[in-house]
Amino acid sequence: MSLETPVRVANELARRGYNADPEAVTLIAGATDPAAALERTLETVPEEAVVLTADHVTSAIETRSRTPGSGVPADAPDPDGPPPEDPGTDPSVSGGTDGRKSPDSEVNSPVETKGVAGGIEGGSSVATAGSTSDGQGDQAARGERGGGDVELPEEFSSTGVGEYEDFVAVFRDRYEKLSKLLRSRVNHRPTRALDAMAGNSEAALVGMVSDIRSTAGGHWLVELEDTTGTFPCLVMKDREFAGLVDELLLDEVIAVEGNLADDGNILFVDAMHFPEIPRTNSPSTADREVAAALVSDVHVGSQEFTADAWERFADWLHTPAADHVEYLLIAGDMVEGVGVYPDQDEELDIVDIYEQYERFSEHLKSVPGDMEVVMIPGNHDAVRLAEPQPAFDEELRDIMSAHDARIGANPATVTVEGVDVLMYHGVSLDEVIAELPDEKATYDEPHRPMYQLLRKRHVAPQFGGKTRLAPEEEDHLVIEDVPDVFHAGHVHKLGWGKYHGVLTINSGCWQEQTAFQASMNIQPDRAHAPIVRLDTLDLTVRDFR
Repeated sequence: MSLETPVRVANELARRGYNADPEAVTLIAGATDPAAALERTLETVPEEAVVLTADHVTSAIETRSRTPGSGVPADAPDPDGPPPEDPGTDPSVSGGTDGRKSPDSEVNSPVETKGVAGGIEGGSSVATAGSTSDGQGDQAARGERGGGDVELPEEFSSTGVGEYEDFVAVFRDRYEKLSKLLRSRVNHRPTRALDAMAGNSEAALVGMVSDIRSTAGGHWLVELEDTTGTFPCLVMKDREFAGLVDELLLDEVIAVEGNLADDGNILFVDAMHFPEIPRTNSPSTADREVAAALVSDVHVGSQEFTADAWERFADWLHTPAADHVEYLLIAGDMVEGVGVYPDQDEELDIVDIYEQYERFSEHLKSVPGDMEVVMIPGNHDAVRLAEPQPAFDEELRDIMSAHDARIGANPATVTVEGVDVLMYHGVSLDEVIAELPDEKATYDEPHRPMYQLLRKRHVAPQFGGKTRLAPEEEDHLVIEDVPDVFHAGHVHKLGWGKYHGVLTINSGCWQEQTAFQASMNIQPDRAHAPIVRLDTLDLTVRDFR
């Protein structure tokens, strides 16, 4: 096994199912025999470790003698000293394998026609923007933009270490938060109480979906779990709501009402409820004419990054036509990353993760300096893969210091001019699309699986699938408060619509089709910028291809 570059170290770690800090990859790559150093590290890393850290590598080095054949020779870099100066040992980051699945068919319909039938409530339009006549524009001539008004939630501190109690805590917190949204709609009884009720009694239950299976007669048996136990619920195939079973995901929280069987050991379901966004929801709006540009998946560092299109977008932001666009919200994947999917190094224009962020910062400087910028990480960024993802560390913030950008976790609800924008990168959309029928979730209409997340009031309901979820004391992925705007990316497809008043946008990407995407039949919608009027929640999608 040859591991002469950090990229190959990161790829090998990803192949074995490990995430790794950039410093850990640097230490392994800097050893005279990186392969042996990697093997020794994996032998000694604790089983409960979620991320391979520099401390793990250091521990492996310090617990063995530095003798020939040890894999950690005497000239290996000092973990407590400065990083190696050899440009061939630039730090990297492991991202594991990409969870993206391909759509069922290869469709590349005009993105201008995407969205719900009839367009967006309140009006929508699509505009084409080419090169601007004034280039960078004259900031002084057109005046400064209005003062910024952005509030980010307090950053969470990761507490879980992967122990059993951590998983219990996060599921209990999820259940408690979501059951509160449902208990006002049904006369909930705990499963322990249902066991004691007489047969044929009316009953209702709020529970987490622990199993879904069909019966020999074509009916559906849904097992629900609460904090006192589990209870089987039977949905007859001829009931009007039986189609809702197709929308269920394991681990989401729902409520059911019905009647117990004669012997009381099963509940025949007459109604099913999701936590849901109320149909009476009335979104908040800004009290002045102001707009935000919503983008994601920039992927600087990829050979397929559309740099010219980004600069056309930045040029347009300098024109009088964009005077009211005062905010730029980026929903993850600022850079292409390293080791995110197999053989990614063959598609990289920049192979060092820190140089990728430096180049991204240069492109960010093209945006008008008086714009407020808000960013959250994605699965290609140099943070842990497991969600919720913490915000960028101080080193990366220092690199991406242009415009004094505001940094949030993934997900994060950002309040902009009084409008709550739920920003989520969107990795779980792959899972929703894979699990649900095509008529309810596809890549070609990415806003529709986002509707499902709003309905379930959770951005990543299913645990143990393609979406990596970190156990914490609190479930930070629950959508407790109804947002006014829901912004996601990840799937590289453009789509928008409104769900019970919530403007829902998937903003596409700034990357041409890569070889990996071609192998997965992913046709990206690139170089579009959705512009949201915060005072009306009207949407215009501008095309910078």
